[in-house]
This record gives sequence, C-alpha cells and structure tokens, in this order.
Amino acid sequence: MEKGTLVEFRVNGDRRLAVVDRPEGKKHWVVIDDRGHSHVLHPRQVAYEIGEGYKPSEIAHFQSEVQPYLDLSSLEVAWELLVEDGETVDPSAMATLLFSDQSQPLRYAAHWLLTEDRLYFKQKGDRYEPRSKAQVAELKHQQQMEQQRQQEWQGFVERLHQGLAGESVEWQSSDRLRLEALERYAILGEEASHRAAAVETLLHLKRPETPVAALQLLVDLRLWSPHENLFLRRSQIPVLFSEKVLEVAHHRLTSPPPDLHSDRLDLTHLKVYTVDDESTLEIDDGLSLEFLSDGRQRIWIHIADPTRWLMPGDELDLEARRRSTTLYLPTGMIPMFPSELATGPMSLVQGRICNALSFGVVLNSLGAIEDYEIHASLIKTTYRLTYEDVDEMLELGVQAESELEAIANWAQQRKAWRQSQGAISISMPEASIKVKDDDILIEVLEDSQARQMVAEMMILAGEVAAHYGQTHQIPLPFRNQPQPELPPQEELQLLPAGPVRACAIRRCMPRSELSVTPARHASLGLELYTQVTSPIRRYSDLLTHFQIKAHLRGAPLPFSLEQMQELTQGISSTVQEAVLVERQTNRYWGLEFLRRHPERIWQALMLRWLREHERLGLVLLEDLGLELAMRFTRSVTPGDCLQLRVSHADPWQDVIHLQEVG
Repeated sequence: MEKGTLVEFRVNGDRRLAVVDRPEGKKHWVVIDDRGHSHVLHPRQVAYEIGEGYKPSEIAHFQSEVQPYLDLSSLEVAWELLVEDGETVDPSAMATLLFSDQSQPLRYAAHWLLTEDRLYFKQKGDRYEPRSKAQVAELKHQQQMEQQRQQEWQGFVERLHQGLAGESVEWQSSDRLRLEALERYAILGEEASHRAAAVETLLHLKRPETPVAALQLLVDLRLWSPHENLFLRRSQIPVLFSEKVLEVAHHRLTSPPPDLHSDRLDLTHLKVYTVDDESTLEIDDGLSLEFLSDGRQRIWIHIADPTRWLMPGDELDLEARRRSTTLYLPTGMIPMFPSELATGPMSLVQGRICNALSFGVVLNSLGAIEDYEIHASLIKTTYRLTYEDVDEMLELGVQAESELEAIANWAQQRKAWRQSQGAISISMPEASIKVKDDDILIEVLEDSQARQMVAEMMILAGEVAAHYGQTHQIPLPFRNQPQPELPPQEELQLLPAGPVRACAIRRCMPRSELSVTPARHASLGLELYTQVTSPIRRYSDLLTHFQIKAHLRGAPLPFSLEQMQELTQGISSTVQEAVLVERQTNRYWGLEFLRRHPERIWQALMLRWLREHERLGLVLLEDLGLELAMRFTRSVTPGDCLQLRVSHADPWQDVIHLQEVG
C-alpha cells in the first residue's frame, strides 16, 4: 500500500476509515483516522482498499459522499437481475449495476452494501454470489419472525414494568410462553425446560438468575400468591375439574341414574350418629346401635354410597381414579369428586334419607366378630356431631343417648381384642394446621375417646369387608402390613413412656401396601383388612364398594383379579404422591408459623437421634405437635425436656434453625 491510501478496517466489529501514513516494521502499517488517531495494522486487518491520494482530513467529506447511497433495499434490484444466472459480482461491478458509476465513493458504497447484507448475497472470496430464491424467502421469513419476536419482547417488557409498578396488566397471549418459563423455572429449577426465556427476563430486570428470583418475580407481579404451593405445582395432581366432568356431575344431580339396588334395606328407624371435625363437609360414615330380641346388640356402621351416582368406567369414575384421593391441605381440600356431589347426595346429610352401604356386626364378649351382614340401605342421619360433642356427651353420660355410650364401650372392647391379637398402638401428637385469610392456626389433635370410638368402628367395617371379600372370592384392594422387627421389650422400657417410646416403635414400622392378595395387617392386629369407609375420599374404598355391591345384587363383578391388580398399582403411586404433597405443604406452613413467631419460646421433647455423630436429633414441639430436626451443641438424651426458640426459618428453602434458651 502507498502512503495516502484510504482503507477500511474494524475495531471491535465497527467500521473505521483511515489513511495509510507509513510502514511500521516489516509487515505493519501506521494509519491515521479522521480524528488524527494513529493505528498500527497488519495487512490482514485491512478489510477494503478504497483508493489513493487521500488525507485524513478528507475522510469526513468522503463519508458524506457515500452516505446517500447506503440503502440496503437497493440490493434487491441487483439480486433480481443476477439470481437467474447465478452471476457473481465484486464491488466495482455492483457499483456499475446499482449506480452506473465506478467512482471510489460509489465502489465503497457497493462494498458497504454487500458486506452489510445478510439477505441477498453471500461472499465467496473477493466476489459475492446471489442466494437462491428459496434461500432468500427463508431468510426473509426468519427476519420477520425475529422482528415479531423483538416487538413481542418489547411489549412484554413494558407490561412487566407496569405490573411491577402495581398497575393493572392485560397480559397478551404472546406473553404466556415467557410467564410459563418463569413458572417452570421457579418450580423445577435447573431441571426446567426452556429456562433460557426465564433467565432472559430476570437478566433484563437485573435480578438474580435463580429459581427463587423467578418465584419472587411471579409474586411481585401478583401472578402467584406469596405462599404459592410449589409442591402441588410440581405434582401431577389436578386441581380443577374439567367442564365435561362438571357437566356430568350436574346432570347426575338433576337426572339421577336408576338405583341398581331397588331393594335397599330400610334402616331409617335407627338412630344414626355422624361424628367428624366441625370443618368436615364430606360426611361419609355414621354409627347406629340396634337392640336384638335375644338381648344382644348389633352395631351398624353406615358408609356413604357414592357408587349410587356413578358407574364403573364413566366420566366421574375415571376422574376419581385419576385423582385417587381427596387432598387435605392447610389452605383447603382438593376433592376426588366435584363438591356439589361429594357434599350433597353422596354424603350422609343430617335430616335427609340417604343411600348407604351398611355393615351390621355382632361382637362377642371379647370384641371379636361373631356375626355380620352387609346391605345396600336407606338411612336417615339423626345427629351431626363433632368429636368434642361426643366426648362431652360420653363424659356427662347423657341417658337419652345410651346407644352412643354402648358403641363407645364396644370400641374399647374391640381395641382390647385387637391388642390381644398383636396390634401395635402408636400414639403421637398430631398437628392440625389450618390457614384462613393468611392466619395460621395449629392445634394438636387429642386422641380422645370419641376419636378412638370412630377409628375402631371404621377398622371393624374394614375387617368385615375383607372377610366378605375372601369368603366370596371377590378381588378387593386389601391393605396389608408386614410384621415389624421391634426392639426388645427391655430396651423399649428403658425409653420414657409416651412420644419417645412411640417414636422408637414408629421408626420400625414397615409401610402398609395395597394388594389383591389378602394378608395380615400387623399394626392393626388383623388377619384381613381392607379400607371401605371413605369412598367419597379414597378411590380404593370406592373399588371395594363397586365389587361388594355387585356381589350383593348377584351381578357380574365390575373388575377382574387382573384389573384390580393393575388398578391398585396405579392408585398406590398416585396416593403416595398426594401424601407427599400433603406432608410437604403442612411442613411449609408449620415453618411459616414458626418464622412469624421468632420471639416465642417452645416447650420441646428430644425424641431420638437422627445422626448422633453429627449431633443431629429429632425434637417435638409439644404445643404444636411439630417434629423438627435440630443440631445440638451439648450432650442430650432422648426424653430430655428443652426450651427452644427459632433463630432462623425459611419455608421456601425448607430451612429451620432452633436454639436452646435458658
């Protein structure tokens, strides 16, 4: 290159013009730009030689001459002329084609257009080849899509800032994918798909690129609650019912199907007690006592009959099967059936004549089953009672309700009989957590006489149903539990009685499981057992109803052994997921309650070591019934009483730190 040659080079991708001044060493050149700044260039750094005879002071004028011709759309005309023959061009030829002139400013304008173009031409050496029509069409489409994406992004950003400013936002359909990406990232973290869109949003807002930041953004935008249930969102559990299912439920209310049991046993003359928590809406069991002519007493356990309102394989049955259970969360329940059915005709509503599946049982003096019968029945609930009501009535010995006292006595007899059969009783404080209007209420459920009475009667009905199924070879979802290997009695006796000893026994208990093969249920002390008393809330109970009711009326069984086996496997996995969500959600609200009360001092009991070598133990907050892990800084023993307070709690991160006081 000669001194005075005008050249183009790049600095960080930007075009620069400069005039060659002198050589530098053997291979480099010193060039001067329009500001008088010098640059040392290797020949390979020179993108284009424009021409000779220039001074740095003339660069600005040269650029003003070029500027009017820098219109990329003008290349389309040249492309249309060249594309058919596929003829290549260089800047000089392009200047002639576009401007009918090959002056240095116009040659440089042609060079600029060709190197800036991303649509019509592609470079091959020193020349440029026109792209095919198909390639240009595809590139135009991509550019349009990118332009649309940029417009949608700008609109999304504007709405983001509106939402964060507290303004009302009307989100567009194009925003949905970005908002869903934020949701998935908040729920699944690094395992989330398409998290790049979430990260892009967080980066724009200068927020951390973390799942917690995505969660906080959704809360700040008021798209999520400050206490959004991530455990539920991570699960496959449906929250809402489809329009189709709701339509079917409404139709069953207005046009009930014919009752397949037209010969129901009329038990409306019996006094029927339903006993539940005050908040319970799905009333699925009731109790009666009948005095027989021979002086014996027959206990009646009446179970709600939801199969009166559906058929195996219909929309309601398949939806219940998909859900498998009603989910009970501190913030409310997610029912297995639509509420208008579950709390209406399916429930044993006080004062109404209701359909039921009734188990009549006569016990011998020891509490074992002497005789039983099962009927599709009609009953009329006399009293809708709470556990507290029944405890008070039993304590006062209300003479007008002697049936209730007799049932409670039979329940005690049954418990004693089961214990004689090897039943293992584990009594641990149980926390009931309710959240209403962001207020958290935690109560410890007392193992009262009323609760024991209802529990024993439900176990009794399950034993009767299991015996009926085995006797008549009916495939049922039996519930089994292997015999646990408990510590030696002398070892247990060394532990303090109460929660500490119960905790030691509990950790040895194997999980119960569903099976079509009847087997012993160790902790209940029963050779046979199936759950039958909550068909509105548990699908396994509903299956038992379908099978038993079909057998009672002499109809073919709805489910074969193979079908029942397949169903129980599916139910088990779904129920396990539901139980996990319930447990995680309860823990979240328990930690949130403790976070809100950092000043409180809690009476606690050291239950057992989790990892003694790390000084990590399990403690029970006795006033709340909450069991929490705690790291100790001193020597403690299971059974020690402690005074604790919360030093740090983060429900979202599932973190709780307790420390001793005093």
